[in-house]
This record gives sequence, C-alpha cells and structure tokens, in this order.
Amino acid sequence: ANNITPPPPPPTATLPPPVVEQDGSPVVVKPEAPADNTIPLDQPWPADAFGYGVQIHGNATVGSPADTMNVVRDQLGLDWVKMQIQWWLVHPSPDADQWFFYDGVIDEAHNAGLRLMVSVVGAPAWTRQMGGENGPPDNYQLYADFLTELLERHPGKIDAIEVWNEQNLDREWTTTNGISPEDYVEFLRVAYEAIKAHDPNIIVISGALSPTGEGDWVRWAHDFDYMDRALAAGMLNYADCVGAHHNGYNLPPDVTVEEANNHPKAQTATFRGPFDNQYSPSGRLNHLWTFKSTIDGYVQRVQAYDPNKKLCITEFGWASTEGYDVSPEGFGFANDNTLEDQANYIVQAYQQMHDSGNVWLAFLFNFDFGNKGNGPTDDPVPYSIIDVNGVPRPAFGAVANMEKPR
Repeated sequence: ANNITPPPPPPTATLPPPVVEQDGSPVVVKPEAPADNTIPLDQPWPADAFGYGVQIHGNATVGSPADTMNVVRDQLGLDWVKMQIQWWLVHPSPDADQWFFYDGVIDEAHNAGLRLMVSVVGAPAWTRQMGGENGPPDNYQLYADFLTELLERHPGKIDAIEVWNEQNLDREWTTTNGISPEDYVEFLRVAYEAIKAHDPNIIVISGALSPTGEGDWVRWAHDFDYMDRALAAGMLNYADCVGAHHNGYNLPPDVTVEEANNHPKAQTATFRGPFDNQYSPSGRLNHLWTFKSTIDGYVQRVQAYDPNKKLCITEFGWASTEGYDVSPEGFGFANDNTLEDQANYIVQAYQQMHDSGNVWLAFLFNFDFGNKGNGPTDDPVPYSIIDVNGVPRPAFGAVANMEKPR
C-alpha cells in the first residue's frame, strides 16, 4: 500500500466556552468523591504529581467561562485546563488590543482553583515578511514580548505555556528556511528565557509535534526525525517538559502498531491504516497509527538525553461518530469507534500515562467543541466528550468517575 499520512490533528478553533445543558437545565454528572489532594495555586506544580487536564474553548466573549471551569472542576474532577491563544487575534495590527477574547477565561480558571496551560500560536501577519499567521514572527523577540505582555497582564494565573504547536508541519511553520528543528530550538530558547524571567515556576513545554509518516521536509517532517534533530540542537535546555500529541485512530492506547493485527478490530475496522499500512515504502514502521507506539518513541528519544525529563501530552483523544449521520472528511477511523470505545480508551490512556511515570501533564482533546463547534462535520466535534446538543457523551461520565491518583 502507498504510505498514507493521515489528516493532521485539527487546529484549535476560536470558539465560545460551553454551557452544558439538557432541556435547558445543567446536566450534573457527579464524580466519586476524591480525597482532597488539591495542590494550592500559590505552590508550583510538583515534579512528581501527574496532572489531569482537558482542552476547552478559549473564547470569553460568548457564554460563561465560569460555568466551564465549574464543570471541569466539580463534575469532571480535573486539575488542569488548556486553552489556545491566537496572538494575531489579540493584536491583528501593532496598535490593536483585543485581550477581551481571552481575559475572562484566564480569570475564571484561576478563580475556580484550576491550573491553566496556554498554547500560544499564530503570529500576526504584520510580524512576518511572508504574511499569513501560519508561522513564527521573523523576529523571535516579538513572540517573547507577547508572552511577557500576557504574563504581566495575568500575573500568577498561568501555570504552563506550550511554545507553539506542531511545528513539523508546513502549515504551522511556514518560513523562508522551511521546516527547521534548529530554528525552532532557537525560537524556544528566546521564549523560555522570557517566561522564566517573569516567573521561574511556570512550566515551559516544547511545542508538540504532529505524528506523521515519512515526510519530505517541505509539507511536513517525520516527527521522530524532527525530534531527533531538535534534541541534538539542545531543545531540553529550554523545556521543562516535552510536548506531544496523539489523537487516537481506531485502536486502544495499549496496542502497538506491531500488535495491531492481533486486536479484534483488525477483523471489523473499515479504516485499515493500522492493519494494512504498517510500514512505509522504505520499510520504516508507521508508528503514527497508535498512541503507544508514538508516545513510547518520544519517551525513548527524550530519555536518551535526560532520563528524568517527562512528556506533557498536550493533546490526546479518540473520535467517535456514533450518533451522528455525517462526519468530517477523512474521519473513517472515527466510524470504527463506538461511544463506549471512546470512553474506555480515554480512561485507559489517562491511567496508562500516570502509571508509566513518563508523563507529567495530560490534556484530553476535548471537552466542549461538540456543542460549540460547527456540527458533526467539524473536525474537533467527534473528539468531544459533549455532543452537538450539549449532552454529555459516555466519556464525560467515565472521566468524571475514574480514579485520579497523583
């Protein structure tokens, strides 16, 4: 079979926060009462504490950010939330100031006692000779200045920053030099130094890569090859945690690509990538098809440089189209996952990451794109643990009720 590169994980749209309702009334899924092991916000997040997180919509202009945070805290029982900040939306021109898109979300996360991780992306076109917002600024210091502005505007309210997103894809790193791990490490250094100058306790996470197959280094780069070069260029000197993504296809989180054909889904799956396309034309294992093969590959590479450095999984999840008559283009894999599969795989992944000792923070993608997205054909919607009508899917209750040991 030809080497297949699956659709990259969907970009995080700027969408309003949710109000989880059914028939006009809030839906309450009560988690089992956990022991009170809350870590006070004025203390740094401990290096040995596993953080349970979820990605939310980050637009404060519609709905109630406070309601969002209360559901995450009181019903899902999670510690952390992730939001993505689009720099270009705050400053579409050098003199424009549109912080109102994000201020309320940042404030309400803090008010709820939740830890906040922000992924900061999208350099404004005016910072780039090439134009567009799908790459870094020509002058990296402008990004550092924006981070400083963010932190000075919200002192003590941001606990972690992911520096960029999927920079092994051309659509995220369009520059005159093309995709370049070495350039990214320099970009990360400038950002790291600005963040630490403001608050040394903020966790700096390197931008997660998009799991890919063989790449041409023009449209995308193989994520393992990119990681190898970034590590060789000194990336770990400027990251407290190494960002990683894996949006699951149609296998559970404990199955490697080599084991895929032994899984019962090998007999029933309509999406055949993990079963029929396990190797590239050069004979290289297509690790990208499974969560375990991808995350294990990152761990091995990072720990070869620093055995104590952990991953932060800033995006993971499983999509299911069950209950919808239509689905996004290219989402055949999601047709193979029932809502029960989605719930089971998510809980299993949290437990697997915790038990491995190799992951510090984990952020489920996603909480609330279901009812605030653009319907079942919108890429993030099948991943959501809320359906398009605002009703919790089974994964919502599964996350709420799972044990959450540190």
